[in-house]
Amino acid sequence: MKKPFILLISVAFFTSCVSSKIHEDLQDRYDALKAENESLMAQLDNADSSGKTYSADYLRDEIETLKGEKSRLEMELSACESNYDRLKTSYDALEENSSSALTENLERNRNLLKQLEEKEKALNAEAARLEQLQKELASRSQRVDELEGIIAAKDAKMRNLKDAISAALTNFEGNGLTVEQRDGKVYVSMENKLLFDSGSWSVNSRGREAVQQLGGVLAQNPEIAVLIEGHTDNVPYGGNGPLQDNWDLSTKRATAIVTLLTQNSGIPKDNLTAAGRGEYAPVATNSTSEGRAKNRRIEVILTPKLDEISKLLNEM
Repeated sequence: MKKPFILLISVAFFTSCVSSKIHEDLQDRYDALKAENESLMAQLDNADSSGKTYSADYLRDEIETLKGEKSRLEMELSACESNYDRLKTSYDALEENSSSALTENLERNRNLLKQLEEKEKALNAEAARLEQLQKELASRSQRVDELEGIIAAKDAKMRNLKDAISAALTNFEGNGLTVEQRDGKVYVSMENKLLFDSGSWSVNSRGREAVQQLGGVLAQNPEIAVLIEGHTDNVPYGGNGPLQDNWDLSTKRATAIVTLLTQNSGIPKDNLTAAGRGEYAPVATNSTSEGRAKNRRIEVILTPKLDEISKLLNEM
């Protein structure tokens, strides 16, 4: 009885020494621990409805297992957080790079569009230039066709003229007279022996007949230009009189033929031209008598007037 009494006195004394607030806190903690203890005891007594009970060792093992599971889960959580941080860092970097790349791509696309617009303008200008060139080419092609048609028609006309002259002078061909067509022209060549006596520029009767026959054909073709050229060999002129040299003789002989042709009123006088070439346009060698005879000649060169052709050429 002595101890309880002393204890009671001590408690009373202790109680009187602490504040009521601390006492209340301690009482609350005591009550809470007591309730928790009772709850744990109840769980131990009634842990399993089948009557199975858990020993302290089992609970310790279970606690260790739970701790291990907790550690594993904490490690997985840490790994997940680490992966999350790494993914977030990668995402942030990717987002930053994507934004930078997008800006660069937009700038590049703007530059490309600008270049494309400039090239499109240049292409349109080139297309317009090519279209204009095509029109000009078509126009020139048409003029070329017209020119070829005119040339073909004139060639045909010159062939007909050659045939007409050959027919008119058929009695003289082979007797110092030849008719040929070349380079779009008709050449009537008459040796001097057919037209003149030696050293003379007066046309003889046989030559006069040939020139008159030629004039009859020329009168039917007033659009033909007629050039009469006088030629000699290289033997110096040695006669007396008004002649100075072979050039003078060739010029006077060409003029004599022109004078005969002007007697035909059907030949326009402005179509006629006389020229002396002297010895400077030979057709054969002057080292033989036969060659010199061929060089002493009158050539009548018939040329179609090219006014239409010149006009088309100036337009091209």
